[in-house]
Amino acid sequence: MTDKETGNGQGADNPFGGFAIDFSEGGVTPLGAEPIAIDALPPADSIAPGGPTTIASGERRVDAKMVIVGSGPAGLTAAIYAARANLEPVVLAGSAPGGQLMLTSDVENYPGFADGIQGPDLMAAMRAQAERFGSRLIDVDIDRVDFSERPFRLWARGIEYRAQSVIVATGASALWLGLDSETRLRGRGVSACATCDGFFFRDREIAVVGGGDTAFEEATYLTRFATKVHLLHRRDTFRASKIMVDRAVDHPKIEIHPNTAVEEVLGEAKVEGLTLRDTATGEASEMPIEGLFIAIGYEPNTAAFRDWLEVDEKGYLVVHDETGSKIDGVFIAGDVHDHRYRQAVTAAADGCKAAIDAERWLESQGITEVATATAW
Repeated sequence: MTDKETGNGQGADNPFGGFAIDFSEGGVTPLGAEPIAIDALPPADSIAPGGPTTIASGERRVDAKMVIVGSGPAGLTAAIYAARANLEPVVLAGSAPGGQLMLTSDVENYPGFADGIQGPDLMAAMRAQAERFGSRLIDVDIDRVDFSERPFRLWARGIEYRAQSVIVATGASALWLGLDSETRLRGRGVSACATCDGFFFRDREIAVVGGGDTAFEEATYLTRFATKVHLLHRRDTFRASKIMVDRAVDHPKIEIHPNTAVEEVLGEAKVEGLTLRDTATGEASEMPIEGLFIAIGYEPNTAAFRDWLEVDEKGYLVVHDETGSKIDGVFIAGDVHDHRYRQAVTAAADGCKAAIDAERWLESQGITEVATATAW
């Protein structure tokens, strides 16, 4: 499908390229190593000089030239570029690191992989590459930030991180129906990205859930592949623009089902159908399909930053001059601001740009020397 799964083996049989995913704790660590224990960080005098961070003795504090928040394609690409520029970035990767691609199986539209790649494999490779160049990744969620002055301050699990520059790459999370069967079959016929996964449903009958422009756009896009697209919406009116609704109504491959709620996704190893409920009459029915696309929206992961950075009417961060924010030294990358493309490759490109912009900004402030012109 698109980007997901777990594994504990090593070597060639390990689908995660040397990483184990512990869903009980949400951590991703090199195989054979214990998950990073924040409460067991070593004292400052035990850290070798020149390491990626320093911890102020007795203060439970980490000082860094750059802190990157997020570990999806944007955050990890930023970490790769920043580490190669000798910025020794600290990446606060989140308690469930890897971003949306950790919920995807086959990724076939990321450049460089002729036969495709599993989403978790791709993220494990990016993480290993970032660590190879000296990035330090810590699998914690941030609690709050203070961008009132530099060094910027961020807190996570009782540790204070102080940074001369920050890249916010926290992404956006797809909204789901909340069904256990939907969760179980993600990557096995259930998807939240038509652009990512539509190709896999060539000559199949599928359904799209939603009533806004995104749902209608995805339904129309999926007609390129599917034999028939059922558009399901729990109400009898739509939030989508009239032109989008009219286009779907007129399309011979799209059938619109108002007042229709999804009660259950059917199938064991893959999606085989849906149990539906008529929201007007309460009548139940079943619909045989092979794919289900959830298009009820995304929620940008911006809660910790809303008191400091601008957000638009949809809650996404506002970017100034490619990757900047309204605060000098704070940069933005990936789906946390981009609700148009939402692709791994565009997020990675954002991460590259943010790292370069941050590195040049640090130079302009005299924090780093102009010595990395060939590092890119």
